[in-house]
Order: sequence, then structure tokens, then C-alpha cells
Amino acid sequence: QVQLVESGGGSVQAGGSLRLSCVVSGPSRDWTQRMGWFRQAPGKRREGVAFIDSRRTSAYADTVKGRFTISQESSKNTLYLQMDLLKPDDTAKYYCAALVTTAADRPPSLESAEYNYWGQGTQVTVSS
Repeated sequence: QVQLVESGGGSVQAGGSLRLSCVVSGPSRDWTQRMGWFRQAPGKRREGVAFIDSRRTSAYADTVKGRFTISQESSKNTLYLQMDLLKPDDTAKYYCAALVTTAADRPPSLESAEYNYWGQGTQVTVSS
């Protein structure tokens, strides 16, 4: 079992920055193979934003590439998403997700179905 708790959301003007955090806890956290950030705006599908795997390989959605940075601080069991140059289109609820498994490494993915643990989300609102 793994628990994920996000924080750091809020309201910001376009061009501003926010840093989201996700604290990972639970007896199975050492089996975390990959972690990601997703977002969902009202009336839209959940969208993969970025992931980072156990080898520190990361990837981003085209919509955030060059503006968002995903990172991990293993000593604090924390995942971060630094969001710069925010746009109104970035407004959404942001979710932290983890793939926790003892199976062989799975291919990199920003598909939500490839993650089996989710946080409750934190709201990000960007005004123009």
C-alpha cells in the first residue's frame, strides 16, 4: 500500500510559478517504479503532464515541455512539479500518481491506466 498526498496548489496570474509537492508514504513505497503528475480540467479528460522513473528518466507532455520540471527528493520521499510561465490553460486539478509493482520494469508511459496509486489532487487556477 502507498499513500500520496499533494500540496502546493493555488491561484496565480498568467506568467507566474507554482511548485507542487507529493509526499509518498506506506510500506510498499520502495516498489515505486515510476511517478507522474496528471491534471484534469472541468469537462475534460485526465491528461498526463510528466513522469519520472526509478532511473531518473523523465518525460513531459508537449503542452508543458520547457515550462514544467518534475523532480524527486528521495530522502524526503517527495515528488515535485515546478510549474513556470503558467497559462490559463494550465488551470486544472493536479494529481500525483505512482506505479507500484514488483514486476519487471514497464515501458515509460503518461497513460493514467499505467499507474495504480493516486492522490486526492490539488487545484491550480491561473488567471489571465
